[in-house]
Amino acid sequence: MALIVQKYGGTSVGSTERIRNVAKRVARFHREGHQLVVVVSAMSGETNRLLGLARELSSSPDPRELDVVAAAGEQVTIGLLAIALHDLGVKSRSYTGAQVRILTDSAFTKARILEIDDQRMRKDLAEGTIVIVAGFQGVDRHGNITTLGRGGSDTSGVALAAALKADECQIYTDVDGVYTADPRIVPEARRLDKITFEEMLELASQGSKVLQIRSVEFAGKYMVRLRVLSSFEDVDSQSPGTLITYEEDDDMEQAIISGIAFNRDEAKISVMGVEDKPGIAYAILGPIAAANVDVDMIVQNIGASGHTDFSFTVNRSEYRKAMAVLESQRGKSFEARDIIGDDHIAKVSVVGIGMRSHVGLASKMFKTLADERINLQMISTSEIKIAVVIDEKYVELAVRVLHKAFELDKGSHGPSA
Repeated sequence: MALIVQKYGGTSVGSTERIRNVAKRVARFHREGHQLVVVVSAMSGETNRLLGLARELSSSPDPRELDVVAAAGEQVTIGLLAIALHDLGVKSRSYTGAQVRILTDSAFTKARILEIDDQRMRKDLAEGTIVIVAGFQGVDRHGNITTLGRGGSDTSGVALAAALKADECQIYTDVDGVYTADPRIVPEARRLDKITFEEMLELASQGSKVLQIRSVEFAGKYMVRLRVLSSFEDVDSQSPGTLITYEEDDDMEQAIISGIAFNRDEAKISVMGVEDKPGIAYAILGPIAAANVDVDMIVQNIGASGHTDFSFTVNRSEYRKAMAVLESQRGKSFEARDIIGDDHIAKVSVVGIGMRSHVGLASKMFKTLADERINLQMISTSEIKIAVVIDEKYVELAVRVLHKAFELDKGSHGPSA
């Protein structure tokens, strides 16, 4: 039978009753003869609670100690799931990231996986034991607990599947697959049977919450067969969910738009009136990168006076940090007339592998938004994506009208005009 890695998110293990249901599902796969490694998140809301306690004590907690606190949530869940499986008469053993030895770098709160020691897991699997691993965490070369950042449990699951060369990595969440848009905003949204890694990577990077972007990158790099399923369906359900594949079949080549994603966790920063000269982009963004702040969209507007306005977006949680870095560098790394920001923006994106061979999609998107009097503040494109920054208050309207304009609600692949 197959070697399967299953990952269960916070809502899937949000109570002892839900943990018991997860245990029943895992036990069913085990009875069918599969070898199982189960990766779990902290119980829903627990990580926020723990981080909140830390911030009650300090407005800027030490990152190393913050990781010690944050990693505790998953440790509770792995123990509870093991207890639930033992109660069902199923042999299982729980491990923290350090015990498995998921080796990471030392970038606390945003660590990246370097390597995984799979020997202990393989020994347990060979003995018929279900291996339960804490997601979201690892250990650096100095023995420090590290965490992988928000959504890091998805990355843990895919990384373990890659290390073990698993037949499939199943991501269980509170939705039964990847949809053409968020069903909470667009009730007519459809579940996709399959989607390419390329499209899923764009959707994840543009704000889709189904999978964490680093997990999709990992899966694509190591060719891990990835499937998104719901943990809230009946334990004996055989729902196929959504398969994320690296193969573009004939049907996928016909698809124009696969989905629409949005992200409210965005902020825009504009450095106004900087000198238009070689190296100015690095002078602005170099200190931002050194502060470990990720930059997304970038737009530079060159004026006739030899000066330029330089705008970029960051995650909203890092907005104040980025603004402080720029103010500290103003007059040192660069001169600027002004530095302004807006943390009430959102990004909306249309994604589809069929965009490579169809023209007129950008104009269709822009006209649809213009008809609703939605102003576009920034635009970014790739081979399979068009993304725009708009005022946050229009985000739901924009998603609904674009979903309709590209006929994603009809089960078709949308018009080519």
